[in-house]
Amino acid sequence: MGKIDLVPNKINSMWIEPERPGLFLGQCGTYCGTQHAKMLLRVYADMPEEFDRWVQQQKQLAEDARSAAAGRLVFERTACINCHVIGNATDRRFGPDLTHLMSRTTLASGALSNSPALLRAWIKSPEQFKPGVLMPTMNLSDTDLDQLVAYLASLK
Repeated sequence: MGKIDLVPNKINSMWIEPERPGLFLGQCGTYCGTQHAKMLLRVYADMPEEFDRWVQQQKQLAEDARSAAAGRLVFERTACINCHVIGNATDRRFGPDLTHLMSRTTLASGALSNSPALLRAWIKSPEQFKPGVLMPTMNLSDTDLDQLVAYLASLK
């Protein structure tokens, strides 16, 4: 296994040197705003062939379930699309890439377990779970919120 540099710009560098494959947890130690108070770091160390399979999987577009088409429209017509990208690795935005959202084990940098119910609660009131978070409360109707969560839950 090799050294994994978690902060490549070297301003506040952190690294691990895993001796075996597995999941390694950390906690952000650099204060750069209140939203980082709950920033969990997850580093998965894999053997090269497992890592190559993972890279190929991540290059695939997430499944866009037809039943979630209305939720995709909510995503595209609200402020979600201003910060997040789905399916276009070259289009960088302010918020996290959501292409494979439901393949993750946590939401909000480890503040919540990843499930449709907690995703709904997170979108409805992010400040409740992560004080100081930069994600705004969207004030969506229950119907729009349900449709958006259905769409996001299809992104595996």
